[in-house]
Amino acid sequence: MKNLTWHKFYDWFSGAPLHIITILALAYLVSLIGSQGIKRWMKRLSTRSSHQIERAITVTSILKSFMNAVIGLVSLAMVLGELGLNLGPIITSAGVLGVGISLGSQTLIRDFLAGIFMLLEDQYGVGDDISTLEVTGKVESVGLRVTVVRATDGTLWYLRNGEITKLGNKSRKVSKK
Repeated sequence: MKNLTWHKFYDWFSGAPLHIITILALAYLVSLIGSQGIKRWMKRLSTRSSHQIERAITVTSILKSFMNAVIGLVSLAMVLGELGLNLGPIITSAGVLGVGISLGSQTLIRDFLAGIFMLLEDQYGVGDDISTLEVTGKVESVGLRVTVVRATDGTLWYLRNGEITKLGNKSRKVSKK
């Protein structure tokens, strides 16, 4: 009798529960390895100047967040599949919802993408003297969506990164070769 109960438990556990535990363990492992890889890669790319280190920290957190979001969504879909949920309608609904949200938030997405590329290309940083078409001043903070600049007249400007089309950086020195 006791042996029969153990076999029933083993048969049940070796199905979906074991698969779910394996999926979650692998997701955690991939996330851990990916985070370490991103950290190592960004450490190699950054020099020892404080500006480069700050930029590397920001880009590292962006890449880790994106990686963890992708791993989480894939893991969730796999777990739901193991539980017997039909993922077709969910994926279709998510696609339609994603298109609707992306159309409604184009400027937000443009601001984030411009902020990411601005950081990756190291166009300017905190403390730099910059000049755009409408503002000239010192950068006080740099975010993914907004750059804050203190103008020469003392005005604090919040510039959306997606709206900055031309920018001059007066703090960058000309390199002599």
